[in-house]
Amino acid sequence: MIKIAYHYLYAHPLSEGHRFPMLKYELIPAQLLHEGIIEQHHLFSPEPVDEKTILLTHHKNYWEQLRDLTLPPKEQRRIGFPLNAQLLERELRITQGTIDGAIHALNSRAVSFNMAGGTHHSGSNWGEGFCLLNDQAIAANYLLSNKLCENILIVDLDVHQGNGTAEIFHKEPRVFTFSMHGEKNFPFRKERSDLDVPLADGIQDEEYLTLLRQHLQIAFHRAKPDFVFYLSGVDVLATDKLGKIALTKAACKERDRIVIEGCKTRGLPMQISMGGGYSVNIRDIVDAHCNTYKVAFDLFS
Repeated sequence: MIKIAYHYLYAHPLSEGHRFPMLKYELIPAQLLHEGIIEQHHLFSPEPVDEKTILLTHHKNYWEQLRDLTLPPKEQRRIGFPLNAQLLERELRITQGTIDGAIHALNSRAVSFNMAGGTHHSGSNWGEGFCLLNDQAIAANYLLSNKLCENILIVDLDVHQGNGTAEIFHKEPRVFTFSMHGEKNFPFRKERSDLDVPLADGIQDEEYLTLLRQHLQIAFHRAKPDFVFYLSGVDVLATDKLGKIALTKAACKERDRIVIEGCKTRGLPMQISMGGGYSVNIRDIVDAHCNTYKVAFDLFS
């Protein structure tokens, strides 16, 4: 059975200024339940991740500043909003949800989701771009440290490069990082992934999907994974305010099918985190994210 990490804290914004993008965490499960794609038993509520697990990935000093809410103002500005206890608890639960989902996917040889997550701008000793802790990086290190798998592939198709993920694993041969992202988009100082595919502004469906098919094959071949993390941001849509990429919803759905089917045909369990989405109309965001779930349920149910 497919499991989906969800918690009520995901649904509450940190300030009114962040209300709109946070709405999707309420609307996605509601829409999936309404359409009958999922039932309540697919959802689970994670506990906060423990400190020992965080320190497999993040520097002790950085974590303690987060924990004690003493992160310097300059570093808080880099994150994008003031640090507070609610924000931190939300991030701790997101991270544990990704770990729990990965374990479930391994045990079931299938797929799991996190309704939030995809906090790929957080590096080993910094937060950035609304990311405090790197949920998929922490989960990958958890799997490796507990000898639950040997080689991991992280497929990051958010429109922004997974710079934090690339930095965390730049000396870790067991984790292969693959990022397809806007060349001229945030972050403006890129890190080096194992496989980077920079995209020109305005790239459209056919060219994007061709590049993905080509480079995903390369990633599978080079990584030889026994587990895959997928960051399925929908800020690649033409309607996105920040993306600068011009995909239709249909192409975004086909993107998901290429990745998820690629794992399914290879017998690879996978965990999927949602990542970004900033279209003007929230319906476009919700529809595109829901399509990711629909593809997975079609292939794994």
